Amino acid sequence: MCDSDHCYFTVFSGNCGTIAHYLPLAHALWHYKMCLFDTSRVQGAREGTVAMMMTAIGLMSGTSLDGVDVALIETDGKRIKAFGPSGYRPYTENERSLLRQALTEAINLPRRDARPGILREAERAVTIAHAEAVAGFTAQNRISREDIDIVGFHGQTVLHRPERKMTVQIGDAAALARAIHIPVMHDFRAADVAAGGQGAPFVPVYHRALAQSLAREGPLVVVNIGGVSNITYIDGADTLIACDTGPGNALLDDLMFRVTGQRFDCEGRMAAQGAADEPWIARALEHPFFALPPPKSLDRNDFASLVLRQMPPADGAATLTAFTAAAIARIVPLLPKPPRSWIVSGGGARNFTMLRMLRERLAPATVETADALGWSADSIEAQAFGFLAARGLKGLPLSYPATTGVPIPMTGGVIARP
Repeated sequence: MCDSDHCYFTVFSGNCGTIAHYLPLAHALWHYKMCLFDTSRVQGAREGTVAMMMTAIGLMSGTSLDGVDVALIETDGKRIKAFGPSGYRPYTENERSLLRQALTEAINLPRRDARPGILREAERAVTIAHAEAVAGFTAQNRISREDIDIVGFHGQTVLHRPERKMTVQIGDAAALARAIHIPVMHDFRAADVAAGGQGAPFVPVYHRALAQSLAREGPLVVVNIGGVSNITYIDGADTLIACDTGPGNALLDDLMFRVTGQRFDCEGRMAAQGAADEPWIARALEHPFFALPPPKSLDRNDFASLVLRQMPPADGAATLTAFTAAAIARIVPLLPKPPRSWIVSGGGARNFTMLRMLRERLAPATVETADALGWSADSIEAQAFGFLAARGLKGLPLSYPATTGVPIPMTGGVIARP
């Protein structure tokens, strides 16, 4: 069924400081996928040697505001030794409503550490949701906290304005570390933005590690379709280019919620019944952002001012789905060479209409989902922040001039200890 990847985890009561002591109720549903999971440990893994393998949990809550993805990965920050299970803790409707209000209030934040009004309440809700996600994940999969070296905590982005040197991800990492009793790395994007970078996208270095396992001729592109879409262009070991391409699911999700009360267009069924307004798409693509070369980044609300004309909901869904596909295709002339293959991850990989439109616009290149390669379309970003946490612990670069526009390769992240 449509929501098979969105099972519901019982929300715990209690405060952040004690939530990690609770276990899921026997009837609570927790979605997880078992992959290859090598639990062998390298001797001296906690001694800080550069070559050590670490077991990391990554946490990601994206701009689609759907919930918290959790994934376990074993890595040295350069290569991937093994994938562990992955999980998902959805936001409740009340939490989503709170986060939508926080997005609106964050527009006028005077400084990135300010939490006025609803933002303070939203940050507490995000922190509790992540603590519950980790508690449920480790309990369900019988993972001891002593076996986890680091948790990579992205937080919930409420504002991304690199031109103002402002990127704000809410979530109290210190409270989370105390709740789960595991060190937490957070605030990954701040150093990049402070140094003049775009602060996004941040997953390309992980995409490159994944692509190293593929025996195929480049160039290839990994495209993540979340609330915002972003791409990683990979051509051999030396060429890594990345940028946001435009809207992902955010505009479509907002439309679906507004006109049907549904959180998203399940499998693209609504869009499949409609006809895209191509003249509207052509006008929308005149936005100056689409002519900019990589690297470049977006805030979730950058295209919120675009208004569809009056049309049936199915036509609206088809138009916004086609807009996302067209925006992704617009990046091709700005890349060094046309990609031979595209790998789709994120929520958009579950939208069959989106995939069809991408194949039409990106031909003759191939378009396939991350799942088709044995990757996890749903968990890649969570895995990535576990990977980035391992890199950050070792001082390895998280971003590069060709991925975010930062002047030099830049490490990042701040550690909060229990």
